[in-house]
Amino acid sequence: MSTTEPLRCGWPTANETYLEYHDAEWGRPTTDEHRLFEKICLEGFQSGLSWITILLKRPRFREVFADFDYRTVADFGPDDVERLLGDVGIIRHRGKIEATINNAQRAIELVEAEGSLVDWVWQWAVESPDRESDGGIPAKTERSAALAKELKRRGWKFFGPTTAYAFMQSEGLTNDHDATCFVHDACTAERTKFLAGRTLRPAD
Repeated sequence: MSTTEPLRCGWPTANETYLEYHDAEWGRPTTDEHRLFEKICLEGFQSGLSWITILLKRPRFREVFADFDYRTVADFGPDDVERLLGDVGIIRHRGKIEATINNAQRAIELVEAEGSLVDWVWQWAVESPDRESDGGIPAKTERSAALAKELKRRGWKFFGPTTAYAFMQSEGLTNDHDATCFVHDACTAERTKFLAGRTLRPAD
C-alpha cells in the first residue's frame, strides 16, 4: 500500500534531510538568536553553491563554529581560521570563514546598540511576499537590498541582497511557501503570532 506524499513546494529534492528542512524549518520564525545567526552565516556560505550541500554539512558547521554562539565566534583568531580552512567537513573558503568571524563581532555591536538581534531582524519582515510579474518568487527584493545595505553599513560581510532574501525566506520574514504547499498555512499562522505587537520598518 503506497503512502501519498503531502503537496510541497517544488524546490526540495527527495533527500530526507532536505524534505525535513522544508517541512519543519524553512519559513518558520525562530526566537533563538544563535539559530538566527546560523541562518545568516550559512546563507553566506551557500553563495555559489546548492543549499543541500550546506544543509548536509550543517552538523559539522555547528561543531566547529561553537553552535553559532556569536559571542564565542567573535573571539576566533588566525589560528582558528587556519583550523577551519583545514576542515573538510565544511566549506573551506577563507573569505566566508573570515566574514563569519567578522559578522559575529558585528552581531555583538548590533545587540549592544539595538538590544536584541531577533527583534532587530524582525523589523524587516514583510506583511505579504513580493512576486514577479509572472507570479514567480524573486531572487532579491527592494526590502532584501535595504537589509543588506544596512548590515553592510554596520560592517557585515558576505551578505548581499540575494543572500539577504534567502535569509528572509528561511527565517519567515516572508512566507514564500507555495499557496498549495501543505505547510503554507502553518507558517502563516506562526508568522502572524510572531509579528503580533511588532512594528515593521517602513518601506524605503
